[in-house]
Amino acid sequence: MAQDVKTQLTALLQQALASVAPAATDTPIQLERPRDPTHGDFATNLAMQLAKALKKNPREIANQLLAELPPSKLVTKAEVAGAGFINFTLDAGIKTNVVKAVLAEGENFGRSTQGAWQKVQVEFVSANPTGPLHVGHGRGAAYGASLSSLLTFAGWDVTREYYVNDAGRQMDILAVSTWLRYLDQHGVSVPFPPNGYQGSYVRDMAAQMTAAHGDKYVRAVDAVLAGTPGQPGADRADDEAKAQREQHLDALIANAKALLGPDWAYVHQHALSEQLADGRDDLEEFGVHFDVWFSEQALFDTGLVARCVDLLEKNGHLYVQNGARWFKSTTFGDEKDRVVQRENGLYTYFASDIAYHLNKFERGFDKVINIWGADHHGYISRVNGAITALGLDAGKLQVALVQFAVLYRNGQKASMSTRSGEFVTLRELRGEVGNDACRFFYALRKSDQHLDFDLDLAKSQTNENPVYYIQYAHARVCSVINQWGGDLATLADANLALLDNPRELAIASKLAEFRDVIDGAARELAPHLIAFYLKDLAGEFHGWYNAERMLVDDAALRDARVALAAAVRQTIRNGMTILGVSCPDSM
Repeated sequence: MAQDVKTQLTALLQQALASVAPAATDTPIQLERPRDPTHGDFATNLAMQLAKALKKNPREIANQLLAELPPSKLVTKAEVAGAGFINFTLDAGIKTNVVKAVLAEGENFGRSTQGAWQKVQVEFVSANPTGPLHVGHGRGAAYGASLSSLLTFAGWDVTREYYVNDAGRQMDILAVSTWLRYLDQHGVSVPFPPNGYQGSYVRDMAAQMTAAHGDKYVRAVDAVLAGTPGQPGADRADDEAKAQREQHLDALIANAKALLGPDWAYVHQHALSEQLADGRDDLEEFGVHFDVWFSEQALFDTGLVARCVDLLEKNGHLYVQNGARWFKSTTFGDEKDRVVQRENGLYTYFASDIAYHLNKFERGFDKVINIWGADHHGYISRVNGAITALGLDAGKLQVALVQFAVLYRNGQKASMSTRSGEFVTLRELRGEVGNDACRFFYALRKSDQHLDFDLDLAKSQTNENPVYYIQYAHARVCSVINQWGGDLATLADANLALLDNPRELAIASKLAEFRDVIDGAARELAPHLIAFYLKDLAGEFHGWYNAERMLVDDAALRDARVALAAAVRQTIRNGMTILGVSCPDSM
């Protein structure tokens, strides 16, 4: 309904514009909903847009436009306001027409064709499978899932993808950490490196190896430590000490690979499979689903990384220095050039990332959306540069940054370090506050804004808890409909002209905004706008519910009010479904 009204109002303004300024009929007409409802239902700044060209005061132009505006049953009042805005107040009957639209369209109410079914890939989470997902990963997961649902609702053909970093050093560290814990379980005591993965899940994976294969992978302690540099004291945290610890860890990995030979692949795959399966289960339980789990290793196995680097060289964007191959990243706005292949022949993570983006483009997506942590902000320019250097359209790539979520428990920040094992997992958070609160609270802020996750608020059953507040509105409507006891199909014939008090008209206006909210949120990659809208809609409904009786003796008025309430329920359901939050029938 909102789109139809805007289309009709635009047509009226175009006719007025043709009379007032025939030479400026190509001026775009913008109609927005005023924040203050006393300013009407729609407003336009058309007069201010014309002021410079016509060399007139905007208010004078606005009055001329009003004088030439064709009469319409759509509008009950049109007036000039402020510096030259034109405010329109719609006929009450036009406002309440949205109720019939909601009831007729049901779960499709609010859907749009903005995306024209273009193919878009949304890649999100993509956490290294080196340990359980923590609450920081949870925000990216909730944002990516909600955004994917939002884009689907707005007419895009969405592919949800998880990039599995299964080829890098971090996986080697996890594998060697698991093997060292396994050795310890067999009496081979090797000092555990402080920069290894120390969570209890590593011991669990080691125990699984013991249960399945006994002492098959046991090696002597002297062989494990052979040639490894000594580690600095635990009291040292300077850069030199950190570098020595990393060298020691790399030496342990090299020894493990040599001592285990072909069996290293088993240890590595065991750790990867266990953590990937745990992450997948965790996300599925969180209502976060992926269409594709893409392996980084596959980029090497298919030769795409080598082909990609060769293509960059062919296009003149590489040079060799000290035996390494460098990408001329500064040409594309990066702060320094980047190594893509080290002097030892090994490709860098950046090289595989470039190849991954080449693969995305070769799969024919019209748009590619990467959801990255805010700490990857500096990475955007070099990836865009690499895409351009490959001869591709970097404009197809859009990066949405997600700030860290900080969990507060008892007034204290919780650590989220995967390597140290001292972190709060997403599974623990979900167990404490529930999936619904997790999904909604993560969506309550713009993704690139800092988020403090208030546990006490998330668990409270009060109006201050927004997810409870919205779900309670839904449950209240369910209760009203159950008490009413009629056939919902009959509400299509309800006399909506009886909905004439200000609260009812305000709710109708809010319902009519839903499609615009969907389009705006999809355009801005901003599902938090859905959360804000639902909170406002719930507030309008609660105010009406508390002020008026729904089930009055007058059957016609009763049906009209039930129809309005049912429309509110359906719109809440549609919005909450996008956010991945349930709508209980009773609370």
